[in-house]
Amino acid sequence: MDRFLSSAINRIDSKGRVSVPAHFRAVVQKRGYGDLYALRALDVPALDVGGLDLLDRYEERIALEDPFLQTADDMSFFCHGDGAFLKLDQDGRITVTDFLREHTGIEAEVAFVGRGTFFQMWEPSRLKAHGEAVRARLLRLRQAAAANRRGESE
Repeated sequence: MDRFLSSAINRIDSKGRVSVPAHFRAVVQKRGYGDLYALRALDVPALDVGGLDLLDRYEERIALEDPFLQTADDMSFFCHGDGAFLKLDQDGRITVTDFLREHTGIEAEVAFVGRGTFFQMWEPSRLKAHGEAVRARLLRLRQAAAANRRGESE
């Protein structure tokens, strides 16, 4: 498996480290990530974490912008100035730094959520609320699509 799938919650140990779930570590190893790149998610209190390919995706998008416009500058600040590299130790743990805590509200536990080519780190109760909101939005879309199909067939 070469995708980050599923979710898990792990406790932060007394030294301020958290174990990355084993199935996520297997993906990290299969993809050959030496370091993990973490970026504070723009719209939710989570960190997007992946390899250099995650950073590459952002840089490719920045390259499409006019370098003299504010958008390119803002995007560069976002992915270069508001990101950080996370080191996995030999036991597959990450030190939970202020960088992680400030944006996410993480205190005692970390929720890891697979997002395909990257994963996110959340404070568990915030993830639960976000998951409920996501499901509610998707349900509304499904119901609206069903109502449209019924209206078209009448």
